[in-house]
Amino acid sequence: MAKFKPRFWKPSDQTSPDQTTAEERRESSEGSGDAVVFNRNRNLSMEQQRQRLQVFRYRNHILYLLEKYQTLVLVGETGCGKSTQLPQYLLEAGWACDGRMVAVTQPRRVAVLTVSRRVADERDVALGDEVGYAIRFDDCWDAATTRIKFVTDGLLIREMMHDPLLTAYSVVVLDEAHERTLYTDIVIGLLKKVTRKRPDLRVIVTSATLDAELFRDFFNNNDDTRDASKDTACVLSVEGRMFAVDTYYAVDPVPNYVTAAVETVVGLHRRENEGDVLVFLTGQEEVEQVVSLLIDEARRLPRDALKMRVLPIYGSLPTSEQLKVFDRTPRGVRKIVVATNIAEASVTISGIVYVVDCGFVKLRAYNPSCGLESLVVLPTSRASAEQRAGRAGRVRSGQVYRLYREEDFEKLPATTVPEMQRSDMSGVILQLKALGIDNILRFPFLSPPPAQNFVRGVELLYALGAIDDDCRLTTPLGAQMAELPMHPCCAKMLLASAELGCSDEALTIAAMMQIQNVFDTPSRQKSAGARAKRRFSAAEGDHISLLNVYRAFERHGRSRRWCCDHLVNYRGLCRAGEIRQQLVRLLKRAGLGVESCDGDVEIVQRCVVAGYFANAARLHYSGVYRTLRDDHDLHLHPTSVLATETPPPTWVVFSEVVQTTKDYMRDVTVVKSEWLYSIAPHYYQYGTDRELDNKRPRFR
Repeated sequence: MAKFKPRFWKPSDQTSPDQTTAEERRESSEGSGDAVVFNRNRNLSMEQQRQRLQVFRYRNHILYLLEKYQTLVLVGETGCGKSTQLPQYLLEAGWACDGRMVAVTQPRRVAVLTVSRRVADERDVALGDEVGYAIRFDDCWDAATTRIKFVTDGLLIREMMHDPLLTAYSVVVLDEAHERTLYTDIVIGLLKKVTRKRPDLRVIVTSATLDAELFRDFFNNNDDTRDASKDTACVLSVEGRMFAVDTYYAVDPVPNYVTAAVETVVGLHRRENEGDVLVFLTGQEEVEQVVSLLIDEARRLPRDALKMRVLPIYGSLPTSEQLKVFDRTPRGVRKIVVATNIAEASVTISGIVYVVDCGFVKLRAYNPSCGLESLVVLPTSRASAEQRAGRAGRVRSGQVYRLYREEDFEKLPATTVPEMQRSDMSGVILQLKALGIDNILRFPFLSPPPAQNFVRGVELLYALGAIDDDCRLTTPLGAQMAELPMHPCCAKMLLASAELGCSDEALTIAAMMQIQNVFDTPSRQKSAGARAKRRFSAAEGDHISLLNVYRAFERHGRSRRWCCDHLVNYRGLCRAGEIRQQLVRLLKRAGLGVESCDGDVEIVQRCVVAGYFANAARLHYSGVYRTLRDDHDLHLHPTSVLATETPPPTWVVFSEVVQTTKDYMRDVTVVKSEWLYSIAPHYYQYGTDRELDNKRPRFR
């Protein structure tokens, strides 16, 4: 690895971390009061620590406005304590009495876990009693005793499928609303409709960076008059406590931000005496690559030098592994957290003093012209860059190293495009239909998606059989698909497996598809990783190969040793096992049994086609694949087991598209052309070009 070289310059108008006052250092030891920044001043009681937070001064203001207005938009600066204290204020003021609860939503699972745990500690109660949580595939709460319930946005939507007016809750708090995830925008639109039916329901929208006027005007049900005295929504701003943060920019463009991030961290570790480091990258592959390189560097450190503890955190990481980044490190050890944008705002990791920002983010982008949703690496926005920088100023003065030039920062977009406007709408439409909203075009979206996305989503749901000719949810297929927490194509595959008699195999495949990287391939063991993958490879494609991996994992007693020997991701397979158990319960709840096809691979292939027939591609004579529907060029992903097949298969179906230098298909299965027609005759026609031309209607 190249020796670290200074690449940054420091703006002259910013405060040096060496100028941190004694008062700042004393206060930094007390924590910022956020969900996961633990207080270290043992001389103060928990109540005294809570009263030192900025939001405490506004406690009465918040409660007064909540009595007067139905919706409160709370703009709280980072570190004010809004995430942990606001639910407790509502509980203490009596909003969680008469059997109702206070619901607090978070955009990410790890935020739900950490915030609920912190609030339970402050209340001095066991998690799951007075304070509980519920996330997909996991919950810890009791209907009789829980008064504060933390949930993800997606789970609240599923609760509304059974309780549309949210009668179990008196207050709904939407935390970190600025992230504008797909489910956040759906919840916002649904709550606007619910507040019209339930005047007693209160809604609080909180964020550190939020367009407050946009949310206030959206939730204001005073549509018929401009009389401000009849407004139902208001805004309250709460200042926070942020320490000085020095920003460093790259002098020259960085050719490889992954390598530059490693060099920057190593240089920081050698130069600075204290403070943990947080590195922002785009995805799981980059995170694991940087973690591996940093661990190699840590092993080269002298025995008497400051040690490094390198930890990853990304969305698909098992929950138990994600929570390790919040553990305290012993004296003489520096914690280095390598993260995706999951650590940008949803969670706060204690002790972070230095932030390394690569300047990029991986986002989902939907192309309605070809009907493909892909993962694209794009430059981050200025708002996101400021959020990342704010992680360094939570407990003391910090430093931010941006791996791009200052002039490039000025060219970044102001904000990130909401996920609602760049996503496949089929899942959204299915959820809204299940909630009884038939006219989805009149649904109050905060940021309405493009009309082309709507059209594509409706077409796919109609082809899958989830909606009928009148665009209404079908029974039981459409309702059952809406109950499964996954993409409609994957849900259809699971439901079709019950008819084909291969639901046991389909459950495993569906669970394994939730894991991004099944194989652990260190950079120095690429040849060994390729040999390990070939042991499980199936000529039928990736879905069958995933099935082989999980079955071998089960046969060997879920052994960690076996996973290490075969370079298989042990944590990912354990997570797949948990997801599979939840899916089994969902299928049984739908009245469907679990049975095996006893090794008949063709039945499993047909089952995959039943769900993903819309994602079919044919090998073109030019050597690339083209989708049947839109003639869009695609390539086999290098990690696919079919990438080395000679000759390549002619007909395939795929689960998703990843866009880097090309558009790559991931999770690919070999199929026969006649299967597409027999399974989806309403979607495909079978025959030669002349035969199909003769079938088309001719008009004079």
